[in-house]
Amino acid sequence: MNLPDIPQTIPNWIDGLSSAKSTDETFAKFSPATGKEICRVARSHSADVARAVDAAAGAFPGWSDQTAVARGDMLMAVTGAMRRHRDEIAATVAAETGMSLNAALAETGGAIALGEFMAGEGRRFYGRTTTSAVRNRVTMTVREPLGVAGLIIAANTPIANAAWKVFPALVCGNTAVLKAAEDTPATAWLFGRIAHQAGLPHGVLNIVQGLGEEAGAPLVADARVAVVSFTGSTAVGREIARIAGARLARVSLELGGKNPLVVCDDADLENAAKWTILSAFSNAGQRCAAGSRIIVFDAVYNRFRDMLIERTRRIKVGTGNDDDFGAVINAEQLDAILAVLERARQVGATVLTGGHRLVDSAHAAGYYLAPTIIENAAPDAEISVAELFGPVACLYRVPGFEEALRLANQSPYGLTACIHTRSVHRALEFTRRVQAGVAVVNAGTFGSEPHMPFGGVKSSGNGTREPGTEALDVYSNLKNIIMTFDPNQA
Repeated sequence: MNLPDIPQTIPNWIDGLSSAKSTDETFAKFSPATGKEICRVARSHSADVARAVDAAAGAFPGWSDQTAVARGDMLMAVTGAMRRHRDEIAATVAAETGMSLNAALAETGGAIALGEFMAGEGRRFYGRTTTSAVRNRVTMTVREPLGVAGLIIAANTPIANAAWKVFPALVCGNTAVLKAAEDTPATAWLFGRIAHQAGLPHGVLNIVQGLGEEAGAPLVADARVAVVSFTGSTAVGREIARIAGARLARVSLELGGKNPLVVCDDADLENAAKWTILSAFSNAGQRCAAGSRIIVFDAVYNRFRDMLIERTRRIKVGTGNDDDFGAVINAEQLDAILAVLERARQVGATVLTGGHRLVDSAHAAGYYLAPTIIENAAPDAEISVAELFGPVACLYRVPGFEEALRLANQSPYGLTACIHTRSVHRALEFTRRVQAGVAVVNAGTFGSEPHMPFGGVKSSGNGTREPGTEALDVYSNLKNIIMTFDPNQA
C-alpha cells in the first residue's frame, strides 16, 4: 500500500522546511500488514536535533509574545486543516500501523477533537486571584511558557499521540521539537506539513525523524530543552527522567500499563465480555490502557471464560473495515510477544485460544498474532507483570472482592483499571482503593477524552497528566504577581 502524497524518503521538518538530514543514512519502514518496505526514513543524528532546537529557540520569543488567544486561533486553523485533510491523515495512519481505515479515521477524529479543545484553552488560559493577609494587597497567578518543548511519542496511535503533546505545548507559548516514532514517520511528517500550510510560523513546530538512541537521546540531553514529554516504555522513561532531571528540566512521563479488569459475580456478563474483548484486543492490544489482566470471581469464572473463548475465536484479524483488529507494529515486537508466550507455557500457563502467529495466505506476510487468552499464569510470572503491547490477555480466578482488589493492585503498573458490577458499593470502593490513574465502572480499561486527564501511578508515570486542562501544568509555569496599593492615593 502506497502512502498518499508522501516523499519516498521521509525527511525532517526544521524551521518550516521539509529538511534533508545531515547525512545520507536512512532506514526502512515496513508495512505491518504486508511486511513490504513502504518508505525510507531519514536517520537523523545529534546535528539534526541541534538544528531543530536552534529553530525552536529562535522562534520562541515571537511565538511566546503572542497572546494566548492568538496562539489558540492559530492552532484552531491547524485543526481546521487537519479536518480538511482527514482522509489523507487516516490513510497514512492505516498504512503505517496496519489498522483498518475506519479505525484510523476514528483516531484522526480524536486527534482533531483534542486539537480543538486545546486551541480553545487559548481563551481560557486561566490563572486565579486570591486573598492576602496584608491590607491593601492583591495577588494573582498567571501562566508563562517554559521555552523549547521536546516531545517524544509512540507509534501505536500516531496522530493522536502527536496531538496530545503538540497542541498543549504550543498553546502555552512554547515552541516544540517533536521526535517522531520510527514506526510511524509519515504520519508525523504529514502532520507537520498540514500545520505549516495552515500558517504556523516557521520554527514553532519542528519534527525530527530517526532512531531513539540517535535522535531522541540528543533531544533529551540538550540543555536548551526546558520540558521533555515522553510516551513509551517505563525503562526508557526512567532514563529520560535521569538525564533531563539532572539539569532540572521538567519531565512528563506517560508510560506502560498492565491493566486489570475485574468481573464480579453480579456483573452483566454479556456487557463484561464485550468490554473485555475491546479492552484486550482493540488496536491489536497496542494500547497502554489495554485490559491485559482479567480478574474473575470464582462463581462466574467458568461461564465467563467460555464466553470469552467463544467470542475471541470469532474475531476477524486484518486491515479491512469489517475486521476487528490488525497487525502488531513490527516484526521485532511480534517475535518478542511470541517469546513471552512460549516462556509462559514452559512455566505452566495454559493457552486457551490463540498464542500463535497467523500464517495463512491472508496473513503470513504481515505481523499478525492470533488473539490470545491465557489462564493458570502465576500473578508474579513474566506474562503477568510485563507489558506485551499485543493482543494477549490473562485470566485469573479469585474468590471475592478483596482478593480481586489485591490482585488488581499487585502490579508494578497503575495506569487504568475497570470493574464490572451491579453494586454501587463495590464500584465506589473499587474506584477508591484501586491503584490507578483512571478507574472505570462497567466499560473498558480505556476511554480518555480530550477534556479528561490521563496518566498513571507507580511505574506508569511520574504523576503528570495529559490531556485535559491538567496538561497546561506540564507546559507552563505559574507566576505569582503581588501588588500593593495606597488607598490614600486613590
